Formats: sequence, structure tokens, C-alpha cells
Amino acid sequence: MGGVPGVRFLPNAITVLALCAGLTSVAFAMNGQWILAVGAIAAAAILDSLDGPAARLLRSTSRIGAELDSLSDCISFGVAPALVMYIWILRDQTRGFGWAVCLLFAVCAALRLARFNSLLEDSDPKPWAKGFFTGVPTPAGGLMVTAPLLLTVRLGDDGFWAKPWAVAIWVVFIGLLMVSRVPSIALKSVRLPTKLILPMLILLVIGVYLLFVEPEIVTVIGMGVYLLHLPYAAWKYNHLKNHPELWRTSGGVRRRSTRRVRLRIPRRQRVAGRLPDGSPMPRQRRFGTERQGRVRGEGRRTVR
Repeated sequence: MGGVPGVRFLPNAITVLALCAGLTSVAFAMNGQWILAVGAIAAAAILDSLDGPAARLLRSTSRIGAELDSLSDCISFGVAPALVMYIWILRDQTRGFGWAVCLLFAVCAALRLARFNSLLEDSDPKPWAKGFFTGVPTPAGGLMVTAPLLLTVRLGDDGFWAKPWAVAIWVVFIGLLMVSRVPSIALKSVRLPTKLILPMLILLVIGVYLLFVEPEIVTVIGMGVYLLHLPYAAWKYNHLKNHPELWRTSGGVRRRSTRRVRLRIPRRQRVAGRLPDGSPMPRQRRFGTERQGRVRGEGRRTVR
């Protein structure tokens, strides 16, 4: 598809930047800069959310861009977070147990992306599944797997979140969520009512402020909120599946429109010798004999 001249490389450039950010997190982890390592993964997630809309806006979508995006996601949110967690705490486990856990997480991320790409080519998509992801997306999984690291940086290593066995269970749990059939709501499909826009903007400002004050705690709370939405997403998915009257032909949820539709009746053109509905005009009316007869009858009644 032809795009805007001179900027067709921009979506692919954003994808490459996301890939670089994901790999840079490994370098930060090797230097012991844990907050910067998690921040690099978060930056990769933000860039990953921008390349797709940029490609559609600039009309520069391509097959190579889609493949590059999948490879970038696999490295930035599968390989890089696994290496960060391995460098942090799991490399000290005996018999390679920690490395096996990291391998499992990376493989789950790759399988999640492979399934996502196969669903894009489905010629008969499920109408009730629009607006949902199957399983936790890889950017969310790559961020949530670092929750024990953030808690350790902020609260210390005295809690259970800093124990190797607890971290291993958490890594496996997030990896299984990515390859599971649990539906999750796509953020781009969320539509807020008009009356909630202002309160949500206020909450956004407060959240950004708290993110600068307590970045670790606020990030972990956001991860917890995302996990808590999964039961609601599963209920909504099954509700739409069992109620076909809520489907649109495009696969979304039918919404009531507040606008009144007015039907305009087409105006018919008058044709000589025919009535307004197009049928032939009677002979008397066509030649005026009926009108002349009426005039003569009225004249006779007047004379009498």
C-alpha cells in the first residue's frame, strides 16, 4: 500500500527503537541498575504501542513491518525480561533451575506472538472476540514479570517477594498467562462515557504525580489492577458470546445511538401526461374535457 513519501520508514524506526530499548534493559541489569532496566522495558512497551497506529496513520503498513514488530516484541518482552530476572536472582539456583524458568518464560512469549499472528490471518473471526486479546499480551507480561524486582528495590529483600522460589513461581505464572486462553481487554477498544472523561483526566494527573513520587509502588499497583481486570474480561467475553443480539456485523458490541435518523423522501419529477406517482393521467384530465364539463354545468345552474 502506498504511503506518505519520505516517512514510510517512521513506523519501522519506532519498532527498531523499541527493540533497542528492550535489549538495553539487559545491559542495565548487568550493571546492577535495576530501575533503569525496568524503565527500558517500559519504554519499549510505549514505543510498541505507537508503531502500529503510526503505520496506519501514514498508510505505510507492510508485511516486513508486521514481522519486524513480532520479532521486536519477542526480544523486548520475552528474552530481555527473562534475562533481567535471571541476572537479578535466578542465576544462583542450582542445577540450572533458574535458567529453565527463564527459558520457559521466553518460549511462552514466542508462542503467544505466534498465536497472535495466526489469528490475524483468520478468514472467519469470532464476532464476539473483537476488542479482546487471547491471553495476556507480551508487553504486559514483560512488565508484570518484573514486579518482584520493583518490590525488592523499594521495600528491601526481607519479604517473600525476594525469595528465589517465589520469583520462579511468579515468572512461570506470568508466562502461562500469556499462552492461556484467558481473554483480556484491549485498551484501544475501551470507550469512556462523556461524563467520565473529566474524572479520568484528573485521576491520570494524580497517577502521573504519584508515579514520580513512588515509581515502584505505583507501577506494582498498576500491574495488580491489570491482573484484577482479567475475571471481568472473562465474564464480559462469555456474556457477549452467549448473546448474539449484542454483536455487530463487524464483531463489536452494538451501542444505542442518541442521534435521530431522518429519512428524506426523494422528490419525483413531474412528467407531462403523468400523475406525480408516475402512473398515466386519465384522458379527461389530460385534455381538459373534465374541467370544461364542470365549468359548463356550473354556468347552467347559475342561469337558472
